[in-house]
Amino acid sequence: MTDQPILGQEIAVIDGGMDITRGYVGPLLLPYDSVLSGRGGGDLRIYEAVLSDWEVKSCLSQRQLAVTSAEWAVDAGGDRPIDKAAADFQKQQLERIGWDNVTLLMHFGVFYGFSAAELIYKREGAAIVLDAVKVRNRRRFRFDKNAALRLITQSNMTEGVLCELPYFWHFATGSDNSDEPYGTGLAHWLYWPVLFKRQGVKFWMQWLDKMAIGTALGKFGPNATPEEKATLLRAASALAGGAAAVTIPQGMAVELLKGANAGTPDYEALQDRMDAAIQKVILGQTASTQGTAGKLGNDDLQGEVRSDIIKADADLICESWNLGPARWITEWNFPGAAPPRVYRVTEPPEDLDARAARDGKVKQLGYKPTLEYVQATYGDGWVEDPAAQRVVPPGDGQDPAAAFAEGTQPDAPARMVDQLERNLAPSTAEWVGKIRALTDQVLADGGTLKDLRDKLLDVYPRMSLDQYALALAEADAAANLVGRAAARDPSTTGATP
Repeated sequence: MTDQPILGQEIAVIDGGMDITRGYVGPLLLPYDSVLSGRGGGDLRIYEAVLSDWEVKSCLSQRQLAVTSAEWAVDAGGDRPIDKAAADFQKQQLERIGWDNVTLLMHFGVFYGFSAAELIYKREGAAIVLDAVKVRNRRRFRFDKNAALRLITQSNMTEGVLCELPYFWHFATGSDNSDEPYGTGLAHWLYWPVLFKRQGVKFWMQWLDKMAIGTALGKFGPNATPEEKATLLRAASALAGGAAAVTIPQGMAVELLKGANAGTPDYEALQDRMDAAIQKVILGQTASTQGTAGKLGNDDLQGEVRSDIIKADADLICESWNLGPARWITEWNFPGAAPPRVYRVTEPPEDLDARAARDGKVKQLGYKPTLEYVQATYGDGWVEDPAAQRVVPPGDGQDPAAAFAEGTQPDAPARMVDQLERNLAPSTAEWVGKIRALTDQVLADGGTLKDLRDKLLDVYPRMSLDQYALALAEADAAANLVGRAAARDPSTTGATP
């Protein structure tokens, strides 16, 4: 048996030469991001230029609005009154600071790799409340060798000022390990498509300019002086409106050679290809922004973002808040309470038409919903209708004479069907009861539909079919006898032949 662990011990730290991937570690860490460090010198300004691309801005805004448009909610961390009071208090704080706007600004951390916000508090009576949450420019921050957030100032640009808790809240995302506090944002993968696109647009504009204006050509005589040649070149350039101009001696020729397969440069195809790459990086698909086959994209995807991306973004921000500010506020104002859970409702609403159809099928098995169920499922405003009476079949609680009156007597097959339903009811009711109890148990344990399916497959072999089979056998035998009797005398069916 091994010894008990040393609590809180961390061995694979970054400082002290333990991280061989970084080499020398100074007071502040440099980001791992190869594009950011190699081409931007570690300054996020290079990614701000990427964000200025119109396709990047459009797709990122679409992803952000998909998150902020989802309704947010706060669940209590427990069932005690103090837990519920802490949840209500947390909801008030989020409404005070404008949680949707905070979420929108913090979401840019998905693009850059990390986000940082400053929390400002004030006292209201005996409570410590949030006065504001200000998302700061992430270019103002660095991380030290302990992965702690530091604010770079004019007077301290070497080590920065430590951003102490609980005054700062930040998160990082996109990296493939925990040793990178800067994260790796979408901008890392967007940099090259945006760069290639801009170069293509630049050459496209130059080509269009050349096709529209052309190149001015000046020819000078054999005895032209250098001053005359220079004057001719200036005149040719002025004639071309400042565009390309050349001068050559008279009797000489200049040609621009092209490749054998050279055609019209398709800069538009290059731009479309780069835009498609941008859309895939940000949205995970292109159908919601790019037209296909003469249509404005796929009808089912148009204007939508994949639900898994929305949920991941919402969970990232809400989980970070729950592990930080939500806990701090609860501990200060409701000591001993379970911290509430802030989340966004990203699942699509239930199809009530499908639910109503399913409820109707369950009712046919002999069960009816309670008023509480109806109100919880379909909303308030429902009351029981005393006038809605169950239709009593003929012969069930009625006068036998009336039941067999002219025009009301059912024929033999109909009577047999009713009898079969009554004989099968105990078996089906037992099955439905077992299935309902199993469903309630799985839901209470936090299981999924897959878990319910697996448990049904386990229970199914143990569900008795004896009574069900006996009822069907009796019905089959009766139908056989009635058929034989009808073959001899059609009037025995109780119906007009």
